[in-house]
Amino acid sequence: MVNMKLNFWIILINFTISYGYDMEEPLLYGNFPNGFKWGAATAAYQIEGGWNEDGKGLSIWDVFTENGDNVEDGSTGKVACDSYHKYREDVKLLKDMGLNSYRFSIAWTRILPQGVGEVNQAGIEYYRDLINTLLANGIEPVVTLYHWDLPQALEDQGGWLNPDVADWFEEYARVCFTEFGSVVKFWITLNEPRETALSGYGGGWAAPGVIGPGTHAYTAAHNQIRGHAKAYRLYEAEFKESQGGQCGITLNVNWAEPKDQNNPEDVEASERATDFMFGWFAHPIYVDGSYPPRMREIVDRKSQAQGFNVSRLPHFTEEDAEMVAGSFDFLGLNIYTAYLVNYVDQGIDEVSYFTDSDTEGSYPDSWMSSASSWLKIAPFGIRKCLNWARSNYGDVDMYITENGFSDRLGNIDDLLRIYYYKHYINQLLKSVNIDEIPLKGYFAWSLLDNMEWTGGYNYKFGLTSVNFTDPERTRTPKASSQYYKKIVGENGFVENTSPCRM
Repeated sequence: MVNMKLNFWIILINFTISYGYDMEEPLLYGNFPNGFKWGAATAAYQIEGGWNEDGKGLSIWDVFTENGDNVEDGSTGKVACDSYHKYREDVKLLKDMGLNSYRFSIAWTRILPQGVGEVNQAGIEYYRDLINTLLANGIEPVVTLYHWDLPQALEDQGGWLNPDVADWFEEYARVCFTEFGSVVKFWITLNEPRETALSGYGGGWAAPGVIGPGTHAYTAAHNQIRGHAKAYRLYEAEFKESQGGQCGITLNVNWAEPKDQNNPEDVEASERATDFMFGWFAHPIYVDGSYPPRMREIVDRKSQAQGFNVSRLPHFTEEDAEMVAGSFDFLGLNIYTAYLVNYVDQGIDEVSYFTDSDTEGSYPDSWMSSASSWLKIAPFGIRKCLNWARSNYGDVDMYITENGFSDRLGNIDDLLRIYYYKHYINQLLKSVNIDEIPLKGYFAWSLLDNMEWTGGYNYKFGLTSVNFTDPERTRTPKASSQYYKKIVGENGFVENTSPCRM
């Protein structure tokens, strides 16, 4: 046993020396700032159910999941967690954990069944009651306008590939700001537009299933940025002063650690990979209305070499660039993991975003895994992401709008999820108290086990277990919910208690 422990520490020390980070850093004890937002997050399609009730229209996910081959377990979100009927139970779960905020999304088709035009009053009343129930329990609603569930009626007209989609999104945003803005003070326009572009309009493995990884993906991203900016400028011009709220966007990023810290090509590959993943959306919005120079140069060059008359990466018009630049009050970040990246010449044979960056990613075997192949436990990455964001985009207020861990069992004694939260949240404490990052809040993903998109119900991210074989969708808090409650109650980490004790 002694030899085994010694070998473990030798491996860990060598790993730290080789890669420049420590997977088991000592905990920092201390507190987050007063007024820090502590919350949990969900998305409408993943939890609501009620897919065709009370006038709701069809979304692209309603249609996409009708083909059982599109989802691992052949399931749909027709019932999901049944939060359309059980939202008061969800609010009680939030209150029992002592959370002061709840991030949820509005289903576009529950408000505007056809995407534009006639408003569905029953949908308005559902969200109004949810919001009022939250406020009555001392919980702030943090509302995402779009979490991937585009109205199918708009997809039939081209969806995010149609430039008019920015105007359609603005119309939808106007309805939400008008109906809910008197009490909702925190708006997120889009959730992870990168995933909509790459999964929905690139690889085609998510709704709406369009394939075009080197062409359509860039167009869908471009129109999402324009849609975000139109909604933000609408709020800024017509609602912000009277309603007193704020509006921003949520982007996802996983830290790209250079595989060889001593190899300049790998170090540059890390910067380039982060620009392609994060800067693709952040640079236009938080810098100057244009795409990152690294991205611009390489996609332009490859497009020309591949015989395209114009770059596959669109250009913003002068008017759009002015609209996009500065269209934020804060930066929302979904950060789950990290990976190692190295330089590799991907050439020009394949027309794809996935080869444009001339990088290659990998995970060391020593990193602990979740149920999701892409999610390894790498707490150091979340702190590095925040520092990279500040270095590139300044001292903008930041929120972790998603962070969490998946398993397949959904067991109540979810100790590995506790381990994950302990180390990731502690890295955030270091970011605030040591690095002086302007981090203002944290939202755990997710409040509930839910319909995990094309993964169906195979992957459990919840602080709360949901029995999907029970028509009542019985909810049972997991051990991680009690551990999270402890961190929230102490607003940080207290030295005289065990970090894993609830």
